[in-house]
Amino acid sequence: MGYIVALTGGIGSGKSTIARVFAELGVDVVDADVIARQVVEPGQPALQAIAEKFGDEMLNADGTLNRTSLRQRIFSAPADKLWLNNLLHPIIHQQTRRQLAETQSLWCLWVVPLLVENNLHTLADRVLVVDVEPSIQLARTMARDNISREQANNILAAQATREARLAVADDVIDNSGLPESVAPLVAALHQRYLALATSAKQD
Repeated sequence: MGYIVALTGGIGSGKSTIARVFAELGVDVVDADVIARQVVEPGQPALQAIAEKFGDEMLNADGTLNRTSLRQRIFSAPADKLWLNNLLHPIIHQQTRRQLAETQSLWCLWVVPLLVENNLHTLADRVLVVDVEPSIQLARTMARDNISREQANNILAAQATREARLAVADDVIDNSGLPESVAPLVAALHQRYLALATSAKQD
């Protein structure tokens, strides 16, 4: 396994945008959210287990996971949420380790939205936090997901605080501006990580 930089940030901070720019520079990206979606696709054992536990109303007509129904089910039932986490987290962790081991670039980017919440920062060589003001997070989340301010606030409240994320950061990238403004910042960080990865390889 090579040099791993973990990328995290709150909802609406623009993690996907930053990850995409790194990918365009030739960096292998392992995204925990993508893996979390893959492990509950039709035909996967986890989806079958969810349907058996909570009933067929957890499935859409095409056999895919009904995320809205599942979210509503676990939102008000801590025991069900715990069951789901105990099912999915080991599978996601196993897939993540496999994908990280298969990366080819000198360093790889591991995108982990819940890095701080799940205390995973110690598994990376370095932590990069995408940081924006909470007001920007709210506006972006409401626009992207077409939800109310109250719903967006609830999501923010359930996540780690901005201060908690910044406390584990080795590097911080401000993504408050336009998407094109981050490219030079990402390019500079890429050069830094290449140097760090090279140095680590020699040690």
